[in-house]
Amino acid sequence: MPRRRWRIAWLLGLGVLVNYFDRVNLAVSHAALYTTFGISTVAFGYLSGAYNWTYALCQLPVGVLLDKFGIRRVGRVSIFLWSIASFAAAITPGLGGFFAARLLLGVGEAPTFPANAKAIGYWFPQGERSFATSIFDSAAKFASAIGVPLLGLLLLKIGWRWSFAATGIISLGYFLLFWKIYRDPQDDPDLSAVEREYIAESPQTLAAALKPDSLTYLLRQRKVLGLALGSGSYNYVFYLLLTWLPSYLSSALHIDLMHSFLYTGVPWLFATFTDMLVGGWLVDALIKRGGNPSRVRKIILVCGTAFGLGILGAAHAHTPLRALLWISISIGGLSAAAPVVWSIPSLIAPRSSVGSVGGILNLSNQLSGIAAPIITGYLVAAHQSYAWAFGVAFIYLLIGIAAYIFLLGRIEPIPPEPQPAT
Repeated sequence: MPRRRWRIAWLLGLGVLVNYFDRVNLAVSHAALYTTFGISTVAFGYLSGAYNWTYALCQLPVGVLLDKFGIRRVGRVSIFLWSIASFAAAITPGLGGFFAARLLLGVGEAPTFPANAKAIGYWFPQGERSFATSIFDSAAKFASAIGVPLLGLLLLKIGWRWSFAATGIISLGYFLLFWKIYRDPQDDPDLSAVEREYIAESPQTLAAALKPDSLTYLLRQRKVLGLALGSGSYNYVFYLLLTWLPSYLSSALHIDLMHSFLYTGVPWLFATFTDMLVGGWLVDALIKRGGNPSRVRKIILVCGTAFGLGILGAAHAHTPLRALLWISISIGGLSAAAPVVWSIPSLIAPRSSVGSVGGILNLSNQLSGIAAPIITGYLVAAHQSYAWAFGVAFIYLLIGIAAYIFLLGRIEPIPPEPQPAT
């Protein structure tokens, strides 16, 4: 069997790796921005969430645009905008300009995950979607694992402005690569007839386009709401760690800045491993060996999120080793569940509405991404401790687990929207 479809999966993974370099750059630059602009802990929380404000606002429109104009056209505009945002952050003279650059970054990166979920639905049969999804989802964790120490070293050597310029250059390189390579299966002249037929075994792939379901209809579906709420709880913990982990290790555990950058990579490397091995390879392997697809995905989804509750252990850790152990358990479990989450839109929604369901899912994610750094900033400033911040994440995860069990239910297609009689 030809493997051209896997080239697309790795292309999407590379894109996530690049755009997460842009995201983690801010966490790495915390101390440098304090020196340059004199920002407070609370102000840094707002700055960390600024990207998510526009990212969240764009999710529902982006889902509709993806379903209407396609992955290729929307993706090109998206990548170009996020590249410009990185350069803007590098040259801004003041804090206001930096906020504006982060807002633009949110607009540019907004289509990434809904577009990727839609692309995987196009290019892969259901039996391969978990691993294909894990390739781009694990890239978000791997970006933190290698990006924080690399960007931290770059910052210490040549300054924070050049570290942002470097991510802008990398993003422009990916823009050119995406422009050249990405096509939908029906538009790819080099896709063999054998592989095209293999991909088309799923009714979701290469099917005739249907009228998309309306957003109001999709928002009323219990499965969509359960998926969005559960994924939002995961993303709260993800963004808490993405934006605050280096500062937590430095201030709460008194680790010097360079070592905090290096130690930050440990949980993210573990998360990359569990994402691809458990959420990707294991799910597909169990299904191919006869496991019930809904039950296999549901078990990984709920159990992985339950391991996320380990974040509470970090609240009472007093040594770097114990803190990294609990954080690794938490983000590792959540990362095992994440590919399952992003494979579900193409499993429950008709092909014509996968982008819209992905947009709803990512709207919930980004509302959590907005809340996590801001709430954490206030709680740390008020209590001079991260215990309350980790406690809030623990409670949200309990709500997310309940949403997966009682609202999402069985992972199967939702009924199509009734059409008015003609």
